[in-house]
Amino acid sequence: MATSRIDVLNRMLAQNPNDSFARYGLAMEYRNRGDLARAAEEFGALTAADPDYSAAYFHGGQTLERLGRIEEARQWYRRGVEVTTRKGERHALGELQAALDLLG
Repeated sequence: MATSRIDVLNRMLAQNPNDSFARYGLAMEYRNRGDLARAAEEFGALTAADPDYSAAYFHGGQTLERLGRIEEARQWYRRGVEVTTRKGERHALGELQAALDLLG
């Protein structure tokens, strides 16, 4: 029987719950499969454990937007702007600021 990506990522996280890359991958896999609620939970777990994982803020914000949770998405984008500004990640900062600007 084929093993799904979600199964593989969950096994990786069982071995190392602090694996930010695996947590991000799991969140993205849920998002790509349309399980937005679980994706949002995983993005939340990721940023709680690793608040400097900047990619999580953009994709987490998009996920929240798709769930209709617009004010929460704004908060995620704002936190992402803070993180990417501090870290000097100009490209990610631009994406986050553009997403925030679109929400008004």
